[in-house]
Amino acid sequence: MAVYFHEEDLPEGVLAPGPVAVDTETMGLVTRRDRLCVVQISDGKGDEHLVRFGPDSAYDAPNLKQVLADPERIKIYHFARFDIAALEYYLGVMAAPIFCTKIASKMTRTYTDRHGLKNLVNELLGAEISKQQQSSDWGGAVLSDAQRDYAASDVRFLHRLREILIERLRREHRLELAQACFDFLPTRARLDIAGWEDKDIFSHE
Repeated sequence: MAVYFHEEDLPEGVLAPGPVAVDTETMGLVTRRDRLCVVQISDGKGDEHLVRFGPDSAYDAPNLKQVLADPERIKIYHFARFDIAALEYYLGVMAAPIFCTKIASKMTRTYTDRHGLKNLVNELLGAEISKQQQSSDWGGAVLSDAQRDYAASDVRFLHRLREILIERLRREHRLELAQACFDFLPTRARLDIAGWEDKDIFSHE
């Protein structure tokens, strides 16, 4: 298992076919204001790849974009709504089709309100991950070893979590409903980008 660091694009041919786990690190939580700094991606075979974008980046990353835009590759996220909005806004690709472990957790682990990635990894896989670097400065000239390890851990477990959560969704007869939620996420993300991130347009109010 290794963590590979790249500047501005993913090298060609480093990922095996099939689903990929994806995550992003940004300067903050407002997509249009807080630039995309790092994209993490893993094919689930044991390695993680980190692609860093500089403050003046043109986000011209053809290899990464090709993987993200591939309609034959499922992209696995934890809280996909945020990540796919950042990827579309900065890279210009809708990184779908989608499996979101946070939504799947909320639809199966109804016995708890703890649906963070750390909680999922601990309960379902018996592993520990640190969230210490979550709010660090991802736009600096150098990423620390701690930041790189944190970023890699955000995609390291997603393939295994997906397998477990699919089985739980099937068990509870909610897989079809979950898939409908995943299919709607690109629209939800585009609503966020367009300014409706804090509004429930389906409510009566």
